[in-house]
Amino acid sequence: MLKINQMSNKFRAISLSHKSAPVQIREVIALDERSIHSLLVKFKEFFSIQDTLILSTCNRTEVYYSHELDLSTEIIKLIGLEKGLTNIIEYQHYFKVMNDDQDSINHLFRVSMGLEAQVVGDQQIASQVKKAYQLSADLDMAGPFLHRLMHSVFYTSKRVVQETAFRDGAASVSYAAVELIEEITSNTYQPRVLLIGVGEIGEDVARNMVHIPEAKVTITNRTFEKAKALADELGFEVVPFDKCFDYVQEADVIVCSIMKSEPFITKALVQSLDIPSYKLFVDLSVPRSIETSIEEVPGALLYNVDNIRSKASATLEKRLAAIPMVEQIIDESVADFFNWKKEMMVFPTINKLKNALEQIRQEELSRYLKNVDEKEAAIIEKVTKSMMQKILKVPVVQLRAACQRDDADQMIDIITDLFDLEKVSDEKK
Repeated sequence: MLKINQMSNKFRAISLSHKSAPVQIREVIALDERSIHSLLVKFKEFFSIQDTLILSTCNRTEVYYSHELDLSTEIIKLIGLEKGLTNIIEYQHYFKVMNDDQDSINHLFRVSMGLEAQVVGDQQIASQVKKAYQLSADLDMAGPFLHRLMHSVFYTSKRVVQETAFRDGAASVSYAAVELIEEITSNTYQPRVLLIGVGEIGEDVARNMVHIPEAKVTITNRTFEKAKALADELGFEVVPFDKCFDYVQEADVIVCSIMKSEPFITKALVQSLDIPSYKLFVDLSVPRSIETSIEEVPGALLYNVDNIRSKASATLEKRLAAIPMVEQIIDESVADFFNWKKEMMVFPTINKLKNALEQIRQEELSRYLKNVDEKEAAIIEKVTKSMMQKILKVPVVQLRAACQRDDADQMIDIITDLFDLEKVSDEKK
């Protein structure tokens, strides 16, 4: 059961996203799973935070947490420490700080539904949020508040899928990349496409390549078995990772989505290539895995996650048209969640009252049931329990009604004084 002081904590958020920071800033701040795990442990040790969620994707790095204090500066400093950045404070203005419950919770819902995605309705965000929640739960960093909140988010996501066209079709960043490839290779017969890296985004690009059926697709990955399994499933070729530079020469399009601290495809490499017409490089990695200076090489075209833009396809138009319905569903879910949150505030008082009445009932039963038989004792037990439930009903109803009026504090104080609940609670310790 939640304690009152837990409920008085505010749910807060800090967010660095494609709306507030360019890719060269986002890639510096981006967190991998190991870093997220390390930060969660530090948050717990340094600040005794229980409800915490860290979300880091190519478009955003966000921390959600419950605490009575605004810890945004301390959290940003810890992120800098984790990333080895001595000048992290210089990045602070890129972070949006939300210290209001309503703002933070609304933002989490909007991000989770894909409303805040670079390509609206991006389907990958749902699985990324689930993974972030799982990391928190595994470290016991998700209390009753966050558990309830996340299940409300997942239920809302299900409603969005079932009740709107917002998730119809494919309009993710990876699909936007495929649309770009299709446009640029439209005059190329059987364009040769090399996919380097088949993580979440790389795999999504591979699956969306069915939209360019004439393309000849080759996949490579550090783990050969993973690349082969995907290639076999989709009917593509697969090459060993240590041979991928040989295939860069042959390909018309190179899509790179690998995690690397330094550029994987350099200007020197691209300068060594024979580019008779053009060679398209699509960098979907954060941090970026292709040197931006390759654009200086004649015939080399470079796009990254910031400048890929999906054409106004019918799918995207349907999604945009569905936004008001999605926002209405979110509003309903947030309202339901806040009703639950308000009621949780009075649960400790209800329990104290119930325990106080039960204590009185037991004391009186022990005084008067010494000489009654088993059958009579069972009847008296049933009657007194029923009476207690009826007595409890009125204050419970009044407390819940007070929650909806936002004046539960006054009602809690009245009931606590009336039944001397603090004394009862102290006596039980």
